[in-house]
Amino acid sequence: MEMIIDFPGGARVDAHFGPYTVHTDQPPQGGGEGSAPTPFAVFLASLGTCAGIYVLGFCRQRGLPTDGIRIIQRLQSNPFSGMVEKVEMEIQVPPDFPEKYRPSLIKSAELCAVKKHMENPPAFEIYTREVQTA
Repeated sequence: MEMIIDFPGGARVDAHFGPYTVHTDQPPQGGGEGSAPTPFAVFLASLGTCAGIYVLGFCRQRGLPTDGIRIIQRLQSNPFSGMVEKVEMEIQVPPDFPEKYRPSLIKSAELCAVKKHMENPPAFEIYTREVQTA
């Protein structure tokens, strides 16, 4: 998969891949306009939405309604480094959600590919290459 990252102005940085564009920006205090989430917020949202797609799939496979189900994602950061030390996901279910499926709902969320990549991170290679412009 290839993504093209460009700089449309201000503190905005966009990622283009396939037919999609993910817009990011910085808050005003960071030199941006706050017109889009920060890249880190998009990353964090990918954790919760990835877990959510597995929860959705679990419910669909069993014919369980998803009305009233939501995931609350909370972060705990190191006060000195500012780095996230813990990501907590609380899967909220309505009172009539079958008790017998609750542990499996957790297991399905744990299958999230984004989470698995964080647990076994890829190697990064960053370099420059000169290209001719038209």
